[in-house]
Amino acid sequence: MYHQGNRDLQDAFGSRALADRLEETLRRKVFNEADGAFIAAQSFFFLATADVEGRPDCSFKGGPVGFVQVAAADELIFPDYDGNGMFKSLGNIAANPHVGLLFIAMGEKPQRLRVNGTASVSQDDPRIVGIPGAQLLVKVRPTDIFPNCPRYIPSLQVVEPSTYTPKADAPPVEPAWKSFEAFADVVPPRRR
Repeated sequence: MYHQGNRDLQDAFGSRALADRLEETLRRKVFNEADGAFIAAQSFFFLATADVEGRPDCSFKGGPVGFVQVAAADELIFPDYDGNGMFKSLGNIAANPHVGLLFIAMGEKPQRLRVNGTASVSQDDPRIVGIPGAQLLVKVRPTDIFPNCPRYIPSLQVVEPSTYTPKADAPPVEPAWKSFEAFADVVPPRRR
């Protein structure tokens, strides 16, 4: 879990033994029931990817509570919804499958969970049909799952979901920018 850069700083700050203990007691390679429940209760997470040359990118991924699911002990899935069409994250996954996901619960009981692993993107996974608004499905195989200390998480709460969150019983809401003169002629039609 640690490389020389980590070890150098751990040694400089006297935290190598603590880092090793945290790895021994908290790190796992498969999801447990508590991980699945925590992830399913979230309406957003942050996704870190890198291109083939290692240049990083981090994006916010949001949806209805439960849009990310632990499908099996060794598989997490989430939908890709209509966006800006740049496909920065998913394009990076196609070039370099290594990903990092950060789930954060802000509120009365702050909590966070990191999931590192390898990802793939599917257009034809049959599970897409059951996810309103999904145009692709991202599958993550974990290599490292571990909770992080929540002490610096601010006390915030979600007041209401985004009006753009896909719903099974309503047509999608288009963002205003898609009709701006600079973009309207190049915005592709929605797939789902």
